[in-house]
Amino acid sequence: MRILVAEKIGDSGVDLLKEHFDVDQGADHLANIADYDGLVIRSATQVTAELLEQATNLKAIGRAGVGVDNVDVPAATARGIIVANAPQSNVVTAAEHTLALLLALARNVPQAHASLTAGRWDRSKYSGVELMDKTLGIIGFGRIGQLVAQRAQGFDMHVVAFDPFVGAERYREMGVEKAESSDDVYAQADFITIHLPKTPDTENWLNAGAFAKMKDGVRVLNVARGPLVDDQALQDALDSGKVAGAALDVFRSEPITEHPLFAYPQVIVTPHLGASTAEATDRAGYQAAEQVIAALTGGSVTTAVNVPAVAAEDLEILGPFLPLCRALGRIAVGLSGGLDRIDIEFMGRVAERDTRPLATAVLLGALDGHVEDDVNVVNAPSIAAQRGIEITETKRTTARDFTDLVRVTVNDVRVVGTLLGRRDRPHLLEAMGQRFNLELLHNLAFFRYRDQPGMIGRVGSTFGEAGVNIISAAVGLDPEEKDAKAAVMVVTTDGPAPQAIVDQIVASDGFVSGTAVTLPD
Repeated sequence: MRILVAEKIGDSGVDLLKEHFDVDQGADHLANIADYDGLVIRSATQVTAELLEQATNLKAIGRAGVGVDNVDVPAATARGIIVANAPQSNVVTAAEHTLALLLALARNVPQAHASLTAGRWDRSKYSGVELMDKTLGIIGFGRIGQLVAQRAQGFDMHVVAFDPFVGAERYREMGVEKAESSDDVYAQADFITIHLPKTPDTENWLNAGAFAKMKDGVRVLNVARGPLVDDQALQDALDSGKVAGAALDVFRSEPITEHPLFAYPQVIVTPHLGASTAEATDRAGYQAAEQVIAALTGGSVTTAVNVPAVAAEDLEILGPFLPLCRALGRIAVGLSGGLDRIDIEFMGRVAERDTRPLATAVLLGALDGHVEDDVNVVNAPSIAAQRGIEITETKRTTARDFTDLVRVTVNDVRVVGTLLGRRDRPHLLEAMGQRFNLELLHNLAFFRYRDQPGMIGRVGSTFGEAGVNIISAAVGLDPEEKDAKAAVMVVTTDGPAPQAIVDQIVASDGFVSGTAVTLPD
């Protein structure tokens, strides 16, 4: 077999490939892509559908890095080509860079260096603070956040972290205080570092409201993603003295050489160096090579971002349940607001099959958008394990009232669904403690309220005023509720139901809670 290494990777990765295959190096060989069984790339090579059409012998692509945005994964999957990345390659590097900036921020290292090399001995001007006995607040406690915590504890820092998608036991194992909200972190942290994925929900997480809740003189770090921090709000907090200093490795748009924050003497900046070390580059190339070798020799491809479809003999039964299971995972987490434990129950004829792909689909729905990784069917179980999320799966070959049922419980929130009709349309049968029957569409909103006339109309009117059209609705009622009959309403809409509109409805008389959920495509 022949392998093309189209871009520069570490020698260790190239040497490993040469132990198994004939290896060519250089992007100029892409013109002859049909000659190769495997391809190793970094970020520059664009593996388009057009290129894949020419790659008639290609069986595996290894990306020496985390993201695969430069690979047309659906086109590769359609051609049976395995695409694997190196997701573990830069986590240590990013954590170490966070600690480097943390120390530099505490001791004014860059400022003192610039002053001394400019001919000034400003020893008293750049006196800093110790890390010992200070509190480090971590927003986002995934792999990088956990590595940062371990290293900060080596400096005798107290660490408090917020991430509702990490099991409580993992916090205890690491000796880290589990915050119930980001506000709890803001209230006690002397330093705050953020390690969240970039999603519509996390953009501008550190905004004016967040800075206002922080301790006076807090120092803030961002080595994750630029849009997590509201630049203007940070600038205002620096002007007011609320924030004593900031260290930034990432920015809203990159590359960037001019920014208002660059003029602040208490702000330290680096040009997105979080993953930039010789070791990380070498590690990424080696891990990508390992995955390509596994794919071409029948080994286990542990970091594939695509996998072959469900076995043909199970496809007819399991295939239609995959989107239902993913939707139930997303809804359960949305209603729970966190993820510490997940219980999955399969009932009916579906329980007679190998339901592992369905359990993975539930995990995909539950984790996607809540962790720093791009979650896929290969890495979802390992991500859950890394975060200490407990998972149980049970089966019963009978289902009451329906041929098949899937029940997903996240923490103490249970949702139930099934497939109905000749087209196997997914239906929601239970949520928020109430039963009903509603076809699952892309956009949903859930409300708990006191059962009284006019409540459905108020929801419809408020959505209508916001330009959101309701497609369908269902109501569940618990007649045994003694004090005031509690009802649950679920509506589907033709566009996303903004959480702000849901909150507006909940703030009105008679409503108890409300949650907007957008299902995965």
